[in-house]
Amino acid sequence: MGGRRAEIEARVERDWGLELPESVFTFHDFLEQLDPVSAGALRDLGHAPMGVMDLFADPALLPRDGVDVRAHGRYYRDPPEFLTFLHGGTDGLHYGLWFDDGRTCTSVASYWNNDGAGIDNTFATPLEAVRAAVERAWRDLDDDDPGHPAVIESRSRLVRLRSAVGEFETGDRPETGTGYLRAYTHDLTRPPVATDRITTLDGAGALADGTTALDRPAHNAADEYLFATHMDVVFEDREQLTECVTEARRRCAAGDPAEALVLGRDLHWASYGDPVREAHAQELLASAYRALGRPALAGIAEAHHLHRALRSVDLLDRSPATG
Repeated sequence: MGGRRAEIEARVERDWGLELPESVFTFHDFLEQLDPVSAGALRDLGHAPMGVMDLFADPALLPRDGVDVRAHGRYYRDPPEFLTFLHGGTDGLHYGLWFDDGRTCTSVASYWNNDGAGIDNTFATPLEAVRAAVERAWRDLDDDDPGHPAVIESRSRLVRLRSAVGEFETGDRPETGTGYLRAYTHDLTRPPVATDRITTLDGAGALADGTTALDRPAHNAADEYLFATHMDVVFEDREQLTECVTEARRRCAAGDPAEALVLGRDLHWASYGDPVREAHAQELLASAYRALGRPALAGIAEAHHLHRALRSVDLLDRSPATG
């Protein structure tokens, strides 16, 4: 990519304050070399590049008038750590680079914006996420007539796409379908407890030291149903919610931003169009990220708050320039 890569890196660094990982450039190279059959198989999965990948076509693209570019590709519930790069099909499935520390990409996350499931941030790279999508589709075909022409054609196209992914990553993994998902994903197993992270409603966990008002367990160690039920009760009670926000503010001002971070993330995830929850989420997240030395995430939280009500996440102006 040469100079184009440098332009993309500089643009994301300047406007988002984030460092793009090598894996996203590998993902771009993968997309560029897809043959028509493999590209068709990717489309069949409903997967298409978007978000930050739009800058690979033109690093100089600007947002529409009055819109902060950091909101581009950002779905309503996306945490600030999430930078969209791939649309995944139905129910708002999309994938994002995950920036835990507000600077470097630590993993790849995905979730269905229109569904109730939480965020899975266990993939290491974009292509690992694509390979998992291939194997889910392969597994789903197991329920169909293997001799049906449409099934035979679908499997043939998936084989080509799997091979294309394998030329860059995961080529040393011979398993397919359910065998692959069991060996390399958490589709069929519970993710391990992450002791450096704290439980959050969105399922992704938050990177922070310190204490929380609920003495929350480590990421993946909570009873998710009980935790979600408790937080729903808190959020429905305005007086109790105000008390929780006040306590989070107090702790953050005293030098412990953990509660502001996790409560802010929970409120962001469960805002549901409520302006009170949205405002609390923005305030707590901005203060927590700044206290944690993550100003880029604070800025993204503020930019997203301004544009959460927009009907489209595609915010770039692609109209021809006029002279």
